[in-house]
Amino acid sequence: SSSSSSSSSSSSAPKSPGKRREIDVMKLMMSDYDVTLVDDNPADMFVIFHGPADSPYAGGSWKVHVELPDGYPYKSPSIGFCNRLFHPNVDEMSGSVCLDVINQTWSPMFDLLNVFEVFLPQLLLYPNAADPLNGEAAALLLREPEQYKAKIREYVAKYGQAAATAGSDDSDSEGGGESGEESSNGARPQKRKTDSCLPTGVRDDTCPAVLDRIPRVFLGSIWRGTPTPLGVFVWPSQPEMLGRAAA
Repeated sequence: SSSSSSSSSSSSAPKSPGKRREIDVMKLMMSDYDVTLVDDNPADMFVIFHGPADSPYAGGSWKVHVELPDGYPYKSPSIGFCNRLFHPNVDEMSGSVCLDVINQTWSPMFDLLNVFEVFLPQLLLYPNAADPLNGEAAALLLREPEQYKAKIREYVAKYGQAAATAGSDDSDSEGGGESGEESSNGARPQKRKTDSCLPTGVRDDTCPAVLDRIPRVFLGSIWRGTPTPLGVFVWPSQPEMLGRAAA
């Protein structure tokens, strides 16, 4: 009984900040977001973020720089837009973001997917003109809301096309092909997974065809068949895919 209580307490113990960082980065990389690590460092990355539908930001995309501090997830990530965005709570030139959930009320219950699926879309949809980093955008929002929306669309057309740039870079590096192509709205299509690369019952998102999304720091445990930071097993049925991802 003592061994069982010991094992249960160890399983319920909180994950170390380093392990939690790996888990959250892996989840983000296995999602539909275009993620690029800086020198394979899971604490430093660029993510392509698309403007919310049914908003003046629709059709736009921005390169967002994400840095994770040593204390993550107990300390909040650093978030900054790399291409210009017209918004009361985003500094137009530096790209810094004024967002309470990032700067003040961050909780270790949140993760990187929350940032890109909830917090940033809500920031764009519900600006706070009372606490601006861009005074011009705040004043225009309050006094001339239709001109405010028109200014956003102007910036989207002129500056908010990071996905198109990323797609062009991939096409150049890969010699063209489907993974480097872009759709008509500037968004990159999802990479196709290889059919029938897994035995029946194994989850699709562990397919070796998506190994090119995984940083080299994670590949060793995946190839040995041990649990990845996501807690799932990757089936190493295509060694050439691993070699290409690790190259």
